[in-house]
Amino acid sequence: MNLRLQEITNKNIWEDFLLGCEEKTFLQSWNWGEFNKLMGNKIWRLGVYDKGDLVSVALVVKIQAKRGTFLLIQHCLSISETLLNKLKEIAREEGCNFIRVAPLLERNEENIKLFKDLGFRVAPMHASAYEATWKLDLTPSEEELLKNMRKTTRYLIRQAQKNNDIEIFQSQETSDVETFNKIHQEVVKVQKFVPFSLEYFKNEFSAFLPDDQVSLFFGKYQGKIIASAFVIFWSNIAFYHHAALLPQYHKIPVAYLLQWEAIKEAKRRGCVLYDFWGYVNPKENPKHPWAGPTFFKMGFGGVSCEYLKTQDFPLSKKYFLTYIFEKLRRANRGL
Repeated sequence: MNLRLQEITNKNIWEDFLLGCEEKTFLQSWNWGEFNKLMGNKIWRLGVYDKGDLVSVALVVKIQAKRGTFLLIQHCLSISETLLNKLKEIAREEGCNFIRVAPLLERNEENIKLFKDLGFRVAPMHASAYEATWKLDLTPSEEELLKNMRKTTRYLIRQAQKNNDIEIFQSQETSDVETFNKIHQEVVKVQKFVPFSLEYFKNEFSAFLPDDQVSLFFGKYQGKIIASAFVIFWSNIAFYHHAALLPQYHKIPVAYLLQWEAIKEAKRRGCVLYDFWGYVNPKENPKHPWAGPTFFKMGFGGVSCEYLKTQDFPLSKKYFLTYIFEKLRRANRGL
């Protein structure tokens, strides 16, 4: 292959290419690049061409954090020596200590060897992008989807539908991001994890809103909003990206009906997949923070998909300070 790289400045070229890709997430979308610009991050949209044909794309983001400055490519569709050389060139010009890639490639020996041979090593932390997820095929009818659910999940959806105290509604008002964030902060207080900021949520919502690619789902109980989900609809896939449920209401089946309404909205929009965003095997890792949420997601039916673990390419000795810091942080979080 005679590969060459070129920055892509045309949104249609970028999005049309990704529309034809089977494995993809919105972390490679044009609007995720716009989100990163809103967050103050420098980005590059690289196209990989073979004899004039676009064969891959990579959204490259420069991250400046306390733990180090690095290039981040979330859910990269492929890797090659040509692309890596370009990334190293950009990284050196930008003063980066390492390159971090979260590949959207099947977790197998061939792909593990591919990255190892190029000089990558497994990262101590994932790159804010899942390494495994739970996906639901949306092509069956609503009746079939309900039939394929766990019996308890189906029962709780129906119970919620009969409960006049429960109401589900959607919003595409930017002001409602603050409502979502208030619920999210209540969950943070109980579960004690490091949350995304209100600025982050607002910028993500604002980046996808102009193309009608985002919606907030809210669940009310006795007139009070107690649950919410932040869902992105992109390239025929719905992504359940953020969610929150006030802890004191966990016995009220609002979250089940809210999820079902989001799934139905995805079907209405012509989506063929519903990506529940993040998965850990609850039987193998019962104490993992994601075990409970994963069990909830699995109840709606679907399959698990595992990808290569996040990969780092060190560029200076400073990287190893980052490595030790993130290793300790991961242990503290029980991940």
